Amino acid sequence: MKFNIIDRENWVRKEYFEHYLQQQTTFSITNEMNITVLMENLRKKNYKLYPAFIFMVTKIVNSHREFRTSFNQEGNLGYWSEILPSYTIFDKKTYTFSSIWSPNASRFSEFHSQYEKDVEEYNGTGSLFPKTPIPDNHIPISMIPWSSFTAFNLNINNGGDFLLPIITGGKYSQIKDEWFLPVSLQIHHAVCDGYHASVFMNDFQRFADESADWL
Repeated sequence: MKFNIIDRENWVRKEYFEHYLQQQTTFSITNEMNITVLMENLRKKNYKLYPAFIFMVTKIVNSHREFRTSFNQEGNLGYWSEILPSYTIFDKKTYTFSSIWSPNASRFSEFHSQYEKDVEEYNGTGSLFPKTPIPDNHIPISMIPWSSFTAFNLNINNGGDFLLPIITGGKYSQIKDEWFLPVSLQIHHAVCDGYHASVFMNDFQRFADESADWL
């Protein structure tokens, strides 16, 4: 997958990037997303929420360069032309989890099928990373379906150089006739600001509301 080098000296974010990278400033934002329409459409087609969550998140990240900006293995700053989802699956026997990844698909039906194949193949392996090789161009996605939350914070240090977003969902809840899903976004301030966090959340809500168009 192509990695596009950023010309740091002429980059519009140069001052922001250097300041917040030195400070190792990360921040998180959590919103309760209204998934009422999404849940109705998922039930109509007998689809699961978690792969839909992964599909939506990946689509949003691939729509905005800021969420694909990182260092590559050579230490160069740039952005991936495409990001793949790396997500956790739970082992009910050992109460541990594995982190696997799936290729992107333009249609959700195709991604849902691939997701189910990967989960069936790699769940219960007793390994943290059973599917290898792990592509460099991936983002961590997870869900904590046993508990709702109003805030969540997960940090990957890596010397302060991990720039890609970390997305976590929680247990959805019903309020009157509507369903809400807590979604937490963890990002590095060197490459993303509050504006970009808001773009992510607004895009997620739009995808949920317009789910009939892509399910």
